[in-house]
Amino acid sequence: MEQYAIKGGNPLVGDVEIGGAKNAALPVLAASTMTDETVYIENMPDVRDTNVMLDAMRGIGVMVKRFDRHRVALNSGNINGLVVDTEEIKKIRASYYLLGALLGKYRHAEVALPGGCDIGCRAIDQHIKGFKALGADVVIEHGLIKVSAIFIWTYQAWERPLM
Repeated sequence: MEQYAIKGGNPLVGDVEIGGAKNAALPVLAASTMTDETVYIENMPDVRDTNVMLDAMRGIGVMVKRFDRHRVALNSGNINGLVVDTEEIKKIRASYYLLGALLGKYRHAEVALPGGCDIGCRAIDQHIKGFKALGADVVIEHGLIKVSAIFIWTYQAWERPLM
């Protein structure tokens, strides 16, 4: 972490721009694939993980338009692939966020196993258990998590009358 040593008796004056949080932006990016409408995101951090996620989304047909470093528009109305398996996506932890979004919309997704920093075991077994509990089949093979389902319980499904 960078540090600044300040010497002298002068008051600090100025502005600091606070960037968006990567760990909040990544699930928002993935969730944007669930709609065919254009999604506008502001205050998105311009960091490797968000850029890798945007590239992976482009790779499956999401239209990505960058207005500047921190503003982007996404349209997932023409997704043409459900396999996300690039060398770059294998390097970030958030790759699995796309599983739930694509599974919910298309009933199938294949995403590379998550990578990221080596800070110890950070399993995604709870996500896999959740997919299975919702009726999805989950297979891990050839470095991919493959999920598919004929029917997935949605919020609307829970709202249906029981009679």
